[in-house]
Amino acid sequence: MDKFRQLYRCLADTGILKEHNVFRPGRVKEQVLQLAHASDYIHRFQNNQLTGKELRKMGLPWSTDLVKRSMISPNGTLMTGAIALNHGIACHMAGGTHHAYHDHGRGYCVFNDLAVAAKALLAQDKAKKILIFDCDVHQGDGTASILAHEPRVFTCSIHCEKNFPHLKQDSDLDVGLPKGMTDEDYLQVVGDTLEKALQLSQPDLVFYDAGVDVYAEDGLGYLNISIEGIRRREQLVLSILREQHIPVATVIGGGYDKNQAALARRHALVFETAADLFS
Repeated sequence: MDKFRQLYRCLADTGILKEHNVFRPGRVKEQVLQLAHASDYIHRFQNNQLTGKELRKMGLPWSTDLVKRSMISPNGTLMTGAIALNHGIACHMAGGTHHAYHDHGRGYCVFNDLAVAAKALLAQDKAKKILIFDCDVHQGDGTASILAHEPRVFTCSIHCEKNFPHLKQDSDLDVGLPKGMTDEDYLQVVGDTLEKALQLSQPDLVFYDAGVDVYAEDGLGYLNISIEGIRRREQLVLSILREQHIPVATVIGGGYDKNQAALARRHALVFETAADLFS
């Protein structure tokens, strides 16, 4: 969890965070969480009643801190989406837990904040059509599964094909990348795929999962993208959305490094780009 504190510190040190632009979400309401998750699963998670098998699949030890964080983060993504609709862009300092399914957690993900937020904004009639553009190195399998029968949400995942999860789900648009792909080829795919997804979905809001586990030295990534390549990806994605006047809400997604400060600096790239393009 330290990377979240490190990210906040990094953004504060660079002057991106100011008193007027930081919003703190509270706990998500259970009826909102139930738009994407089974009530039984929510209850058992909160009360430490998950089985050992379920905890192993989730990949995280149960704790009261985990419950607190897991009940706040989806509301943060929902708040980010609502602010983006009003102001053009908003960036969440967490989120992107795209491996969580309707009735179980998976891959370090307890609840699927992207699915929760998308369903809530639709239910609240704040958005009509939403695109989830997922550039985490791992496929957004939980997101694809939960939203498979929701035609108002278009799911798009660009990921390393030979990577977790072994069993992929069907997003509305999936692009599997070969191991070792480098910057130029990757950026071409990202730009082309975003344009195609926008054309197919015609969204009035985009949730952008800016996972930095595409980085060449990320232990769980298997792609060969440089830090400059990640920076250029953020510029590419946000520039396209800005030019087309489509509101965008970003989440940080995955990133794995024992050096948490260095990891936070990679996550900060999407915030820095947003500040440059939208200020």
